[in-house]
Amino acid sequence: MLPTKQAQRSYNIMKRIVYSLILAMISVICLNAQEESSHLAFQLGTGFTQGLGRTGSNLDTGWNISGGIGYNFNSYIGALLDVNSNSLGINSTTLNNIGVPGGNVYVFTATLDPIVHLNPHGHLDCYITGGGGLFHQRQNFTQPAVATVYGFDPFFGFYPAAVPVTQILSSYSVNKPGFDAGVGIAMGTKWHGKFYAEARYERMFDGAYHTDLLPVTFGYRW
Repeated sequence: MLPTKQAQRSYNIMKRIVYSLILAMISVICLNAQEESSHLAFQLGTGFTQGLGRTGSNLDTGWNISGGIGYNFNSYIGALLDVNSNSLGINSTTLNNIGVPGGNVYVFTATLDPIVHLNPHGHLDCYITGGGGLFHQRQNFTQPAVATVYGFDPFFGFYPAAVPVTQILSSYSVNKPGFDAGVGIAMGTKWHGKFYAEARYERMFDGAYHTDLLPVTFGYRW
């Protein structure tokens, strides 16, 4: 089943949001590099993602990359627009049952998340966060294949060469609402920012079933 045009358009819009967010974060860094503190907040991180429940029984452990930009109302309370991209492979047992050699699942999230800091002025801060927003999921079933490309040699000229590629057998994407909730710790640095480690529970509502993920992320927050 191929992705619908509406789902693909929505996914393209979300990708533009990610690019705009990255550009905004870079601009904020440049404008606020000399400030001791700011109401603006932003973060970047990466880590691993584990599926939970039914999701975990079908997927291998994968990876994630995330970013966020937001506003600190005071030292204890703020809000972030978080974007997170998760990539997980479909495990061998599930692939054997379906009868395909390979596959993967991508889950992109864009959520608005309030954040509460428990010890914002300390060297080690603990915080809780959570919210909701839009989730985009894409499933691909794949198989190894060979493609012919043309190389160039100064003596022989152009010649055909076979290279291994991954062929997509089928692809399906869907957009649904979801929510997340998490806890983390942040350690202060001399650069007026903090290194953080965070674990979140994410649920995408998908009809009678849910996609449940646990991304664990390590990064830097300004």
